[in-house]
Amino acid sequence: MTAILTTWNPEDGVTWSNGAKKIARRNLWISIPALFLAFAVWMVWSAIVVKLPKVGFTFTTEQLFWLTALPGLSGATLRVFYSFMVPIFGGRRWTAISTASLLVPAIGIGIAVQDLTTPYSMFVILALLCGFGGGNFASSMANIAYFFPKSEKGNALALNAGLGNLGVSAVQFLAPIVITAGIFGTLGGGSQVADGNSVWLQNAAYIWVPFILFATVAAWFGMNDIADAKASLSTQMAIFKRKHNWIMCILYIGTFGSFIGFSAGFPLLAKTEFPEVNVLQLAFIGPLLGALTRAGSGWVSDRYGGGRVTFCVFIVMMAGALGVLYFLINKDQPHAFYGFFGMFLVLFAASGVGNASTFQMIPAIFRTERQKAMKGAPEAEIRKTIEREAAATIGFSSAIGAFGAFFIPKSYGTAIALTGLPNAALIVFTAYYAVCLVLTWWFYTRRNAEISC
Repeated sequence: MTAILTTWNPEDGVTWSNGAKKIARRNLWISIPALFLAFAVWMVWSAIVVKLPKVGFTFTTEQLFWLTALPGLSGATLRVFYSFMVPIFGGRRWTAISTASLLVPAIGIGIAVQDLTTPYSMFVILALLCGFGGGNFASSMANIAYFFPKSEKGNALALNAGLGNLGVSAVQFLAPIVITAGIFGTLGGGSQVADGNSVWLQNAAYIWVPFILFATVAAWFGMNDIADAKASLSTQMAIFKRKHNWIMCILYIGTFGSFIGFSAGFPLLAKTEFPEVNVLQLAFIGPLLGALTRAGSGWVSDRYGGGRVTFCVFIVMMAGALGVLYFLINKDQPHAFYGFFGMFLVLFAASGVGNASTFQMIPAIFRTERQKAMKGAPEAEIRKTIEREAAATIGFSSAIGAFGAFFIPKSYGTAIALTGLPNAALIVFTAYYAVCLVLTWWFYTRRNAEISC
């Protein structure tokens, strides 16, 4: 296998049919499990924090919300840098390196949770290191964007992101199971006691280590670098001058920021507001639904237009946020939790569709915008610029959107600390979705919009 593809033009139908399609799909199917593991490590604290007080750690509710929020902060920050790494290092090299880096927080957490004398500051450091997993998304999406033609790009990105997002639900589903047995024997360490039962909390992190090793090797030997994708950091910085880069960042905070923020914060929020419910048995369903709707809805945006789909998504998300607020206000009523949970499922499903639709919009927007701006330039130069700037914007907007993983859990914690209730946070979320709705309509879906998509 050739590690470096010296020429790559997926828009050439003949080349695409004579082997290029197979190469693109191989890179996609290696990228997906690597991204799956990145999301699992990024969100592992959402499954662990609920158990920390039960095994003997004396952290406050505010401190626990910080541990769920900090991976989002570091992950989003790292995404800013990761979004520019593929054109500098190559997709194959960077995927292997960034996947291997997940071993640091996975092993570190496994060691730390076994010792009740571990200081809170160490947990903070480990939570920040989980941001390695969050950063991977930006480089992964930017890399896959190079491999596929515009007719298949939306679906390819939706599959990469959607199936990768399953790592969130996987960690929340598997963690309660794997901590019940010493599956690693003496190598995995001793047990702790929670609610009178033996648990191996370290397994929630250790379970990913062998898969990370396998995915790293697969990326190094099975993926490709694209020579044409090489670009300096200064060249990629051109996106900061593009208005639509910043608009899409705002919209992606509303979609992906909501998905990952709700994923990180829902288990602890639900446990705080409905302590009588065994939340860990249900927490994985929301992220699972969001991941599946993202993976399965890319074709909808390809067919009907990403802008139109995104507009509808924000209407649904406003309704979902107000629904959650309603059931929080009436949480003392019978079956209030199920209404609360149902409204969160609406939010997860809508955010998944929105994640796919916004990423379908970006290549379409930059294709139209750059073709107008570079009219008269050689076709090859225009195509290369479109691919480079669209990929960089996909990576950078994913970085900005990932700050939702910090702000949403932190908003819950702050609202509870100031008012005793999380309700104010839901009001802010609803207002933000309204702003996103207006921006989508004005720039992309109204009659005579600047760029219709």
